[in-house]
Amino acid sequence: MFLVVEGTFVQVIICAGILLFAAKMLSELFMRIHLPLVLGELIAGMIVGPFALGAYLIYEGRSIMEISHEVTVLGEIGAIIILFMAGLEMTPRDFLRGGKAAFTVGTLGVVVPFFAGFAVFQLFGFDALQSMLIATALTATSIAISVQVLNEFGKLRSKEAKLIIGAAVVDDILAIAVLSVVTSLAGAGSGTTLDPITGTAEVILDVQPLEVMFTILQVLGFFAAMLLASIFLVPRLVAHSMWQAKGSMEAIVTASFFGAAALAGSLGLSPIVGAFAVGMALSTSKYLKQVELYIDKLGIIFSPLFFAIIGAQVNLLAVDAEILMLAAVMISIAIATKFFGCGLPAWLFLRNKRKGMRVGIGMISRGEVGLIVAGIGVSSGIMTDSVYSTIIIMVIATTIITPIWLKLDYGKKTRPSKTKSAEDADIIPP
Repeated sequence: MFLVVEGTFVQVIICAGILLFAAKMLSELFMRIHLPLVLGELIAGMIVGPFALGAYLIYEGRSIMEISHEVTVLGEIGAIIILFMAGLEMTPRDFLRGGKAAFTVGTLGVVVPFFAGFAVFQLFGFDALQSMLIATALTATSIAISVQVLNEFGKLRSKEAKLIIGAAVVDDILAIAVLSVVTSLAGAGSGTTLDPITGTAEVILDVQPLEVMFTILQVLGFFAAMLLASIFLVPRLVAHSMWQAKGSMEAIVTASFFGAAALAGSLGLSPIVGAFAVGMALSTSKYLKQVELYIDKLGIIFSPLFFAIIGAQVNLLAVDAEILMLAAVMISIAIATKFFGCGLPAWLFLRNKRKGMRVGIGMISRGEVGLIVAGIGVSSGIMTDSVYSTIIIMVIATTIITPIWLKLDYGKKTRPSKTKSAEDADIIPP
């Protein structure tokens, strides 16, 4: 037993070391050719991952670069740290000031992709629950990549960045609520029959509107309570006079956002929502500069590792014509529904077309919710392997497209505006 554990440990640390080294080498290259660093980190994972060069690195009969559960946990820690860093850039007042805009953009960022995906894949002949699962995978934005790109450009305090972050928090909460509802429909509460032709399960949906509404309100209530508790408790805990030993304050900060992430996960929310709440709670702390200095160093390790692990999970060898066709449709829906569904209302709130459409671009990237949905669908037998692969490709494609598009948009030269001071203000119009 000890030997097995030891072998797993060695494999994990070697894999993490290679991914981190490759990510930093590619990010150095991409910096020199003026491309987003995060894109280099993603591609580095694809190059050294188990479906490319990593397949030839063998340890005790298996690939050293196998993306095991332990390796993905390291990536999830990276996502938590990235969103904690994003929370430090937004005060509670900023969040509330942009509340109406963030709520509207975030809500439309869930509603538009869900109903568009559901309708389109019903037309393609998928049954109701398969279409619902695909539609759910299209809902949640993964802003870790957008945050990283905005940080590279020094734009994390801009109006559009604050709206992207605020809307993505609302988006994530609502997407988790939708996931909770769809997951319950995929469970024992619905009748299931086997399609004799495709061999997949066809589910007779038993939707109770009151139960659906209660689940959504429950998730929203959990987040509101967590945010209020973080704002009230965390700054007082960090600033306590008893912390005198070197590193105590930094350790308490880390324990706080890890604890909030764990609490969020146990309540059915994405763990990154809890980390973001703690970051926002500390954004007005007198120790903010000290916290930022510490967390930036932590991010140097875990941020590139997170993106490299995402890239390493891409298996281009499994792609066939059917998957490519489905992927093209799904990627098109994923891009269009976020770009227009979030970009157009953001344009109205920010009163600036370019900044508004940047919000739409920043919301395109999908993440862990899409991967969770894919796992639920294939493990329950409701989703075919081809649809599962298609969702994975959609997540990876939107993850790659977002930083490139943001980079190109921020690289455009803009004509001087007479209202420049108003457009550059940090206040989001009500």
